[in-house]
Amino acid sequence: MYQSILVATDGSDLSDKAVSHAIGLAAATGAALLALHVVPDYPMSYFIEGSVAIAAVDLERIERSWTEQGQATVDAICAAAAAKGVQARGIVLRADRVGETVVATARKHQCDLIVMASHGRKGLQRVLLGSETQYVLAHAQAPVMVLR
Repeated sequence: MYQSILVATDGSDLSDKAVSHAIGLAAATGAALLALHVVPDYPMSYFIEGSVAIAAVDLERIERSWTEQGQATVDAICAAAAAKGVQARGIVLRADRVGETVVATARKHQCDLIVMASHGRKGLQRVLLGSETQYVLAHAQAPVMVLR
């Protein structure tokens, strides 16, 4: 049924639920698993005039830490998948637009299913924070399984 499943993860508990389902589905169908973690750039736009400036060296340290955490996350997913007999690999990418990165990665690696979680934000939170899951649902060429 599926040959290659992309699972997008941010390391959250809800994301872990999506990972667990993706591993189970990959094991059941014999598909390979691609674990993707997207590391955003530090949100400099949140700082306004008069706020505390963050030194470039500190920003670099923070972003490096986020990348290392992302790598640890995908490494753990690959180990869990291997324990279930699933061939898996992990990718950590830096990008501000998570949804676009998920769609582009699925296309590039010819994934025929995307599995991800939705945090279910509503109202003003959704307007302010956007919905990466909604973007993926609207733009992905492959089917998308969303877990909540």
